[in-house]
Amino acid sequence: MMSFRIGLVGVICLGVILAQKYTGPRPPKPDVPYLVHADNLVPAEVVEAKEEKRKDDLAYIIDGAASSARTPLSGPRFLFQGDKLSADKLQLYRFDVKNGHREVFFSKKGKGSAKARRVEVTSLGDGLFRIDVTESLENGEYGLTPEGSNQVFCFEVY
Repeated sequence: MMSFRIGLVGVICLGVILAQKYTGPRPPKPDVPYLVHADNLVPAEVVEAKEEKRKDDLAYIIDGAASSARTPLSGPRFLFQGDKLSADKLQLYRFDVKNGHREVFFSKKGKGSAKARRVEVTSLGDGLFRIDVTESLENGEYGLTPEGSNQVFCFEVY
């Protein structure tokens, strides 16, 4: 009987939490991640990566050594209003800066290949999502990219 009451209280609390509406700032454009800086939203730099084959491996190259979107937070948070893109298909990678451009390298052998960083996607309702980076990022260049696409949403952690 006691466990039934505790379960009932838990269900009621969950209902209250789910009924709460997000009241913070909203992204002005859909399908672009925005860095959250208090009540300000900073759009990620939207670019198309160039695919370059290197023997059996692939590199994706972005012009410019640094992103125009910057954050001092080692665990950044994004807001994303989905329309054509799915928030849960976004993957986070770190870019190496070489010869004035940014690149990420994927090897079929696995050696030196880029690995996706962990992110957590939370639905806030009405197609709005919060994307939290769940590991501490070192200073450097990063990009969120939809799985299977050359579109990249770049940002810098400084």
